[in-house]
Formats: sequence, structure tokens, C-alpha cells
Amino acid sequence: MSTPDDRPHPLPRRRFLAASGAVLGLGALHALTGPAASAAETPQWRPGVRFAPARNWINDPNGLVHFQGEYHLFFQHNPYGDQWGNMSWGHAVSPDLVRWQELPVALEPDELGEIYSGSAVVDHHDTSGFFGGQPGLVAIYTSAGDTQQQCLAHSSDRGRTWTKYAGNPVIPNPGVHDFRDPKVFWHAPTGRWVLLLAVGDRIHVYGSPNLRDWELLSEFGAEHGSHGGVWECPDLFELPVDGDPARTKWVLIVSINPGGPAGGSATQYFLGDFDGTTFTSDGAPDEIRWVDRGADFYAPQSFSDVPDGRRLWLGWMSNWDYAKEIPTDPWRGSMTTPRQLGLTDTGDGVRLVQQPVGELAAVRSNRRAWHGMIGRSPEFSGTSLDVVADFRPGAARSFGVDVFAGGGHRTRIGYDVAAQELFVDRTGSGTAHVSPAFPARHTTPLALTGDRLPLRIIADRSGVEVFAAGGRAVLTDLVFPDRGSDRVHLFADGGNAQVEVEVFDLIP
Repeated sequence: MSTPDDRPHPLPRRRFLAASGAVLGLGALHALTGPAASAAETPQWRPGVRFAPARNWINDPNGLVHFQGEYHLFFQHNPYGDQWGNMSWGHAVSPDLVRWQELPVALEPDELGEIYSGSAVVDHHDTSGFFGGQPGLVAIYTSAGDTQQQCLAHSSDRGRTWTKYAGNPVIPNPGVHDFRDPKVFWHAPTGRWVLLLAVGDRIHVYGSPNLRDWELLSEFGAEHGSHGGVWECPDLFELPVDGDPARTKWVLIVSINPGGPAGGSATQYFLGDFDGTTFTSDGAPDEIRWVDRGADFYAPQSFSDVPDGRRLWLGWMSNWDYAKEIPTDPWRGSMTTPRQLGLTDTGDGVRLVQQPVGELAAVRSNRRAWHGMIGRSPEFSGTSLDVVADFRPGAARSFGVDVFAGGGHRTRIGYDVAAQELFVDRTGSGTAHVSPAFPARHTTPLALTGDRLPLRIIADRSGVEVFAAGGRAVLTDLVFPDRGSDRVHLFADGGNAQVEVEVFDLIP
């Protein structure tokens, strides 16, 4: 987890806030440190199916895990204001990845510092000794005080209350500035827990039999991938290629800030092999593969212990370039919709693919469908939508969908035939001011297959998530449309194009 200026707050202030919370209680502390109530709340931008807190600041998702029928989403959270600071773990749960219930703050700052990003696992066999032989939840997080160190907390009541381990920190700082964001998983072939840690612009790999005692195993990152900023929020998992369990690759996820293709923060990935000790990339050292070339998909983390074995994740839908300027109130920050991950073999090699989780189908309603020449297409409307389209470009130079249209504004999602690029153009998305760099057109390369483009768009009030060609090309962008901008138009420029389209409202 990075900070707005990537420097920790002075420790005395942190200790004051922790002590004040204990004496005054959270309500009094909010009155002491939080902003005045706003007269300009923005319910029109509150997501319908993406998670956002009731109020105040959030950033990275943390501790994503499924346990006893619930998906847990912890997240970087300032309980006392709508700017970064007082970092704690907020908490929400869901039975279905769509309907989220926000719970009280799970982890708050202590004498070791603020609570930065981390992960959570189900300790099924009580390897940690915390649970008397029963399964329980263990959170592994960074304490950020004078230094950044890795700590544990455990819960025996489905994540409702947490006990911090008396032996913290379990991985002390070895004398480096950036030393954070532990991601832990069980590696069955070696019979131990594996922990990935972002250290400067490297990933360190640790191993442990019990989550308490850790040994440094290896390091990855020198001369591989993008090094335009600090590395953060790693993840590592194995996926089959095109669903073939006999052919798998390991996927290493690394977020980076700055240095992203759309400016600011972004997330890259590496494919290769992991033997329980060392990750070995099978790509050229200078090759950079981006998870998402939009501006607003950062610090994704995958869920542990998903019952059916799917690899699911979500990310923070924002960008460190302007996160503190996001014009929502009384909350600032949201997550993307959860996505299912896979690998597919393309003409350019194996690539990561993403699609919205199937659970979204349960909240679709009001289906509208049409097919034909785009110039004759009807107008649709809605502000929380799932749009599924299959385009045949014909002679068109560009084609696609305008969402959140009205009053001379729109967010244009389309394909440029000559450039072979998918794009999101938010330069005319509305009158809300975010930052000078916010109005932009973001692109990702995509060659059409068989003269058609399958396109899926989740347009949810203040953002668009675009998945093309089965999720091979993905763009995620925040937008802040004006009130009443709820129209959806199909477009084709420079010639005719045909489409089959379905439009659904999303109503949790």
C-alpha cells in the first residue's frame, strides 16, 4: 500500500490517535478529527453493485477470504475522515459478492503503527496454534510505525473480533523503507505457508510451517517488468491454460506506483513457474504485461478459499494521481466488481483474462435486446447497467457504446479499427472537476478475431469496467456523469456496423 506521498505519518500523531480512540470512543474521535458535514452529498455516484463504504476514505482491498458461507472484504480505511490517514482495516461481508454488509472496523492502529495492507487465510488445521485445533481466520498485515513490519491477528468468531498476536512483529524490518503488503497462501506440495512481500522494487518470498516463524526463501524482480515506481501488493496463484488442468502456469501480480500506462498507479503481471521456493518468469526480462490499461484498477487481491476453486479478485477503483480529489461524498473510494480470472493461449502467447463474476446474473433485471444496423438502433437508459454486445464492424472506422449520455456529455467506449485499439474516452463525461489529468482517452491494443468484437460493459453510476474479446482486453475508468445523464447510445463512425446487444439493469 502506498501513501499519497509514499511517506509514513509521524509516529507521535499515530500514537495520539490510537490513545484518543481508546479514551474517547470512535464517535468522539470522529468529531475531533473528521471533516464537517457536507452540504453536497453525491448519492447519484454511489455504486449499485460495487462496494463503497458508508462514509470516509478507502483504498486497497485487504484480507480477501471466504469462510463459513461468507466472502470477507477488508480494506484500507480512514474511519475518521475522507482523506488518507489513520489507516485501519475496514470490513464488509457478502454471501454472493454482490450484496455487501459493512461491519465495524476490524483492525486499528496500535503502538507498532498504522495498519497497512495485507491478506487473510483460513488456518484449516490450526497450524498457528491459535484455535485449539479448530479452523479460524488469520490476518497478516503491515504495521507502519517508525518502520514497516509484518504482523498477525487472529479471529475465532468469523472475523467479527480480532486478537493481535503477542509476538508481533513476525517479520521485523531488515532496514529498508518500503517493506509491506504481505500476501499469504498454503503451498500443498511443500506443506508450508508462502508469503510474498513487496520490498522496494522487488518481491521477497518467505516460508513458514505455522504462520508465526518465517524464513526468507528467494527474491524476484531484478531486471524484470516495469520499475517506474515502487512495487506493491503482490499476489501469486496457479491457473490452468484454457481450462486444461494438465497445463498450468503461475501468475505473479505486482502493483506499481507510479509508472502505469494511463499515468499514475497500475498493475502488472508475470507468468512462469513456482516450485514452492522460487518464482521463475517465462517472459523476456524487459516485457511488461499490464492487467488493465485503464486508469482505475489498482492493488487487486485474489480471494483465498473460494469454495468452487475459481480464482476471483477485485481491485481499488481509483488512481493515486488523483485519489484524494475524487468528488464523492460522504465516502471517497470504491472497489471494482469482483472478477473471475483465467489464462488463454493467444497468437501472442498465454495471457491473463478477466470477466465479471457469474453472480452478477442474479441481480440483472429489465432485459432489453436488439440486433441490426447501428444507425437504426434504439436508445436505452440506466445508470447501473450490464451491457453485452457483439459487434461486426463492416465498413466503420470506429464503433461502440456511449453510456451516461445526456446534456452534451457522454462516456464513449469503442474500438478504433485502423489503430486496432479498444478505448474509453472520458474527456466529455461530465462537468465534475477531478484533476487536470482526469479527462483522458485510454486505450489497449486488441486485434479482432473473425471480424467481430464481443464486448461486456459494467457501467455502475461512477465508473465503467470494459471487457473485450472474452476478457483479453480490459479497461477500468472512473467517470462522474451529471445528474440526468442516463442514456445509452450505440455508434458507428465512417461506415455501417452491425450489433447484437442486450442491456440489463443491475439491482442488488
